[in-house]
Amino acid sequence: MASLWEFPGGKIEPGEGPEQALARELAEELGIEAKIGRPITRIRHNYRHGGAVDLQFFAVLEFSGEIANQIYQQVRWVKLADLPTYDFLAADRGLIKDLAAGKLL
Repeated sequence: MASLWEFPGGKIEPGEGPEQALARELAEELGIEAKIGRPITRIRHNYRHGGAVDLQFFAVLEFSGEIANQIYQQVRWVKLADLPTYDFLAADRGLIKDLAAGKLL
């Protein structure tokens, strides 16, 4: 699914909570130190091929450092209303609609 858009983040390591995992992943993937805010939503998604994901989304309203793309093909900042024009992973599509409609932030 390398050609699809996704949000930064990743697996929670042993001994981490979801907020700590997100802060670590943002440092590894974007080179920033983020202040993790309130939870936005949680999504459990089963893919057709049998894989499943449990995604937790948090607001990040502050960070320090310059964003440095460490792993992605591209990184973009876009308006929430423009998110549906990007081809996101299936697990993210409901979230994208809700963000674009102003339902979550």
